[in-house]
Amino acid sequence: MFPTVSVSRRISVVAVLSCGAFLLPASVAYAEPTADEVREEIERLEEEFAELNATYNEAKEDHEVAEEKLEDIREDLEEAQERVEKLGRGVRTLANLAYTGTDFTSPTQLIGSGAPEEAMFHQADLTYLSEQHNASLDRYLEELEELETLEAEAEETEEEAAEALKEAEEATEAAEEKMEEQEALLGELTEEERAAATSNTANTGGSTGGSGGGGSSYTGPASGNARVALDFAYAQIGKPYVWGGTGPNGYDCSGLTQAAWAQAGVSLPRTTYDQVNAGQRVSWENKQPGDLLFFYGSSPSHVGLYAGNGMMVHASTSGKPIGEVALNDYYRSNFVAAVRP
Repeated sequence: MFPTVSVSRRISVVAVLSCGAFLLPASVAYAEPTADEVREEIERLEEEFAELNATYNEAKEDHEVAEEKLEDIREDLEEAQERVEKLGRGVRTLANLAYTGTDFTSPTQLIGSGAPEEAMFHQADLTYLSEQHNASLDRYLEELEELETLEAEAEETEEEAAEALKEAEEATEAAEEKMEEQEALLGELTEEERAAATSNTANTGGSTGGSGGGGSSYTGPASGNARVALDFAYAQIGKPYVWGGTGPNGYDCSGLTQAAWAQAGVSLPRTTYDQVNAGQRVSWENKQPGDLLFFYGSSPSHVGLYAGNGMMVHASTSGKPIGEVALNDYYRSNFVAAVRP
């Protein structure tokens, strides 16, 4: 789902305020937005960005599935066309014989044969041929029906693939607009104000590892497969957030968690919508290092890896590299579910 309602509402508010500006005295001054107000707007934009990324990933998955299905259908369709053409030649031969009016089972044809035994064998042969021809006709009709079904299925699948691709492209365009809005907001602030405005979502570093640009080492309490996953995730710290990215040069949120757990031999689905159902649900209070943490809405659109000690490693948005973040009140209030793969 695209956040069109909130966008429309924001545009309406801006329009109303703009119109109202002409009615106010010129001496009325507008207060600059505070860092808190900018932070709230950035949080909203990042949530919408995450939703668009989840929509994009799902649409890309749908498109790939449809394309693979279409390829299989086209192979089946080609084989069905060959069978129909082959059977059609036999049916046309039967039709030509019927058109001549010759009945090979008539008494005249049978009397023309030699001994009675020959007539009997002749009749048996013709009965067999007639049955074979009927079977060929039945099979021909069945193959025609199958061919029509495959053609209809191919057309429907092509439409599904095109629609999924369109949805992915629209999500990409909308996400780019969100990032431009965020950059414009931050561009009006001082460096100190920008730090305050991004305090909830900036990479902060912590006891489990640093957030440098060349990767980092995980030193938290995880063990077993969870540690393998976190070792990989921390090695990606500093790499860019890549829209729809699955590595190795950059990732989006679900691409990072999928790749991290793959290192431990655990296969996760591609999207947040599916990853949230790919394991054992645990509560916020019972989360352990390596657990997947999901945020935003009933169908969560963002995911990170819990690292322990109140920290999470994740790929946030295209405005920030992959990094570690403290699970403060903002994340707690937007928490949806925790899953242990």
